[in-house]
Amino acid sequence: MKRYFYNRKGQAFLALTFFIGGILAVAGILIAYLALSYINTGYGVAAAFKAEAAATAGAEDGLLQLDRNAQFSSTGYSVSVASSTMATVTVTQNTPASGLVTILSVVTISGHTKKINVVASENAATGQVSVVSWADVQ
Repeated sequence: MKRYFYNRKGQAFLALTFFIGGILAVAGILIAYLALSYINTGYGVAAAFKAEAAATAGAEDGLLQLDRNAQFSSTGYSVSVASSTMATVTVTQNTPASGLVTILSVVTISGHTKKINVVASENAATGQVSVVSWADVQ
């Protein structure tokens, strides 16, 4: 009985090729996943910064409305900040205490919501609006 061993080299080479190919495929998938995660993180950070800037602009618009009219009150109005960004601003008189005004500015961009709460007071003698507190709610 005669055995032929010369064909075993091809089988070993094929197994080695599959093994190395599998390692390269896993490495490629890992690199693609990391690249997509990095891109998504970059967009998320940019959206969060845009939301914060738009919420700040909305709060400042509320302060401007108070500066123009001390009795200004609104259940919610929209401020166009950029071409596609809107801040919803709510101005409430006499909250949290008498003589104080609360301004709440809310913006949502790409799933990132930013809320800024400003409490202001106005000097009756001079008509000057002063910020008592400025807080990032979310």
